[in-house]
Amino acid sequence: MISFEKIVLASGNAAKLGEMQAILAPRNITLVPQSAFDIPDAIEDGLSFVENAIIKARHASKLSGLPALADDSGLVVDALDGEPGIYSARYAGQSGSRAEVDAANNALLLENLEQVPEEDRAARFQCCIALVRYPNDPMPLICQGSWEGRILFEEAGENGFGYDPLFYVPTHECASAELDPDVKNALSHRGQALNHLMTHFPA
Repeated sequence: MISFEKIVLASGNAAKLGEMQAILAPRNITLVPQSAFDIPDAIEDGLSFVENAIIKARHASKLSGLPALADDSGLVVDALDGEPGIYSARYAGQSGSRAEVDAANNALLLENLEQVPEEDRAARFQCCIALVRYPNDPMPLICQGSWEGRILFEEAGENGFGYDPLFYVPTHECASAELDPDVKNALSHRGQALNHLMTHFPA
């Protein structure tokens, strides 16, 4: 029988690991980042969040020997025809620290939306999570989440990461980066997808 007490997370993002571990904690699941196994990032050559999540999960499982969990998430902006989409993490093509990459991505997003009025700045975070029991699992568990909002004209808040300072949450009238982490986890695209995962988790 496959044990799910320890699962490799196909990411080295410490903030993402923290968010996901907090949500999965009630199931006594330990998430281990792929960096603990010196696993390099997978080549994300899929054309959708679903494809890339599966690619990353299979890659991490193969190199760790453990069940693997991967998420592929991104920001979809209507006025930009769905950009940055699956390229959200590397939108500006910036290398460097996570903070430097985030800053470059946010700056490019604001630049590309500079002439777009508030009413046309609708956007949503999308998340697809894939869980594989082993590398060639023919039936990955796929869960998705979507979080509706709009893009602000300037950054606000210190919490979260990525595009959180620019993502306005209408239900709470603030940026995602201004939310308490527990509140964000309850609302977010990743939180929704993980809660679906918890509901359908393999016995």
